[in-house]
Amino acid sequence: MILMKDIVRDPNPVLRKQSKRVQFPLSKKDQKLAKDMMQYLEVSQDPKLCKRYGLRAGVGLAAPQVNVSELMAAVLVPDDNDDPHHPQFKAVIINPLIIANSVQRGAMTEGEGCLSVDKDIPGLVHRADRITLQYQDMTGKKHIVRLKNYPAIVCQHEIDHLHGTLFYDHINMKDRFAKQGDEVLFS
Repeated sequence: MILMKDIVRDPNPVLRKQSKRVQFPLSKKDQKLAKDMMQYLEVSQDPKLCKRYGLRAGVGLAAPQVNVSELMAAVLVPDDNDDPHHPQFKAVIINPLIIANSVQRGAMTEGEGCLSVDKDIPGLVHRADRITLQYQDMTGKKHIVRLKNYPAIVCQHEIDHLHGTLFYDHINMKDRFAKQGDEVLFS
């Protein structure tokens, strides 16, 4: 099981590297990594288990965050009522690629956080409000999904990790809370 001590922290250089494509069929090591990353998210979103294991709650975890430079991330965005049986989006995304995105932008009003960044860095992180995501699952099957709002923001955050970008790289440090036109803000 992945614990907080296993999560790489900024400024570790692995967080700034370009990840390598994952080959199929998945090795046993990659299968375990995928399952362990999703397990971290599931456990971290259960308040009792989160406290028991001393975890920080997360909705996404990318392989570089556990010191593996591969194009793989786990995403678990709970539904608006925190129903664990019906998440908005749940998948291990392997070799993900955003093949289309909206012109309209979105951002979290309170900014973004990251399991690999221990300090609070305030500011709007401007991202596409809607994306079309292509990825492979653990069997190698290709999927194309359309995501909007919070699930789209989470996937963009995780894909950034795979390319050596951290959320605060997107913040305008001269005006941290400047909106971009008709940008949609989520709380």
